[in-house]
Amino acid sequence: MKLAALISGGKDSSFAIYRALQEGHTVTDLVTIKPESEDSYMFHSANIHLTDLISQACGIPLTSRTSSGEKEKELDDLKDALRSLKVDGVAVGAIESEYQASRVRRICSELGLKMYAPLWHMEPIGLLGEMIKCMDIRIVKVAAAGMDESWLGRRFDETMLEDLKSLNRRYRVHIMGEGGEYETLVLDAPYYRKRINLLETGNIWMGDHGVMRVIKAELVEKD
Repeated sequence: MKLAALISGGKDSSFAIYRALQEGHTVTDLVTIKPESEDSYMFHSANIHLTDLISQACGIPLTSRTSSGEKEKELDDLKDALRSLKVDGVAVGAIESEYQASRVRRICSELGLKMYAPLWHMEPIGLLGEMIKCMDIRIVKVAAAGMDESWLGRRFDETMLEDLKSLNRRYRVHIMGEGGEYETLVLDAPYYRKRINLLETGNIWMGDHGVMRVIKAELVEKD
């Protein structure tokens, strides 16, 4: 299938692309909706500006739209972006959010497209373990009990996975961040031709939640 992939820069959408390519699909386009509001119900917003650099890193063209982020109305922006593309389906990184999946499914139905959701209802610990093995993932936003400013910028590894398991047991923090507990940025993946190098970042901490904003980044050759 020729697929357009919804991309936020985070681990879920990035890994969905990897799965699509593994399964023999062709990802011809990346699609990003940039919400003006950080409270968007549908779309990841932390460092969303880096999707342009991600497009360059993997050599897949990007279609982007700016959205008000207003509930339900933001779906029109996604539909408009997808309508302009010549594809058979849409790849999404949805795992458990029925809100997100149902709305993308509805848009696909209206446009005569198939929704491809390879991560849907996968077991969280095993899934995150798979992601850690093949992608360079960093935490760029936290908003959960037990997560302080020291979590910002951390790279996902086995130690991180154990820490998340501990938070899950103690505070019921979702391993994959499905409750909005954290957001991520992928600096490298198997299908990236170049990796992203962070040159300048800045943390904004607001008492019990915060964001690591990427101020400057570049593409560099992979080892």
